Amino acid sequence: MTITIKGKPSNERGTCPAQYRFGETFSDHMYMSEYTPEHGWQNPRVIPYQALSLDPSAAVLHYSQEIFEGLKAYRSIDNQINLFRPLANIKRFNRSAQRMVMPQVDEKLHLDALKALVRLDQEWVPNEQGASLYIRPTMIATSPKLGLGASMNYTHYIIAGPAGNYFTGGLVPIPVYIADSFRRAVKGGVGEAKTGGNYAASLLASEQVSQQGYAQVLWLDAIEGRYVEEVGAMNICFVYENKHIVTPALSGSILPGITRDSILTLAPTLGYEVSELRLDIEVILADIASGKITEVFGCGTAAVISPVGTLHYKEKDYVINQNQTGDVAKHLYDQLTGIQYGRIEDTFGWVESL
Repeated sequence: MTITIKGKPSNERGTCPAQYRFGETFSDHMYMSEYTPEHGWQNPRVIPYQALSLDPSAAVLHYSQEIFEGLKAYRSIDNQINLFRPLANIKRFNRSAQRMVMPQVDEKLHLDALKALVRLDQEWVPNEQGASLYIRPTMIATSPKLGLGASMNYTHYIIAGPAGNYFTGGLVPIPVYIADSFRRAVKGGVGEAKTGGNYAASLLASEQVSQQGYAQVLWLDAIEGRYVEEVGAMNICFVYENKHIVTPALSGSILPGITRDSILTLAPTLGYEVSELRLDIEVILADIASGKITEVFGCGTAAVISPVGTLHYKEKDYVINQNQTGDVAKHLYDQLTGIQYGRIEDTFGWVESL
């Protein structure tokens, strides 16, 4: 299937504005395609960025049948534009679609769409260190119906916008609040799918702790409220004695992060031991207090690596590494971003250059 391009690329450097806000500034174009049971996916096209038109009874507005992804394009040191592990995101997109009873997209067409959009809007990929073009593939249910049930019609679209550091302070430790009453997802639910309802469920706790000065919420399992799952926008890792990286095992209620998987693959090549385990929060906090855990960091597409300086649980603060960025987090950040920006050889086949 051929993608129609309706738009002209900028011929001048500097299309990307000098001042922009992550998630609030968007590039000139977007990708769209529509699905019907009779014809499947039709009319793939890149068009000027514009508003969507939806029936007020569209299923997505009433039953939250939607999915999305997040990946980035990077401007390399030789001015190439790199996509990082786009096929991993596309496969996860389709797994989310399957869980949310939505039609899967053709992997090659989806990749071609990503490349066509980024190629057209490549002047929106920032030049500055640590910045990138954030890309948001999305699928929404569009059938006009109020009866509960899967939609028949869908729209697949992709938008993009320039992104600096996810956290304004950059690679500096953040304070994280461990949820002791709210719960986000349960095994057998949709926690492992990248669907908006998971994030909507986290908003109340996130807003409350933000007012207390915490950057993120660390969620515990919904059954016992005992086992570590993930942070709101990231997976979580704990470093034992500066050499052993431990992260919660995927349980069916944890998003299988692409950055998480990249770290589990990359870290052993750098001399670190890695483990995926069921982690009891009381054991974790005891190991922080005793000094066995020397670092804690989050990992995700938006932030890449985000050191955690303080964990707050039941009215008590647990300070990690004297609230300083640790050597392991810094090492992994430098290596991973080095691959993404082309400063370090990609021996894993993760980078797709346009």
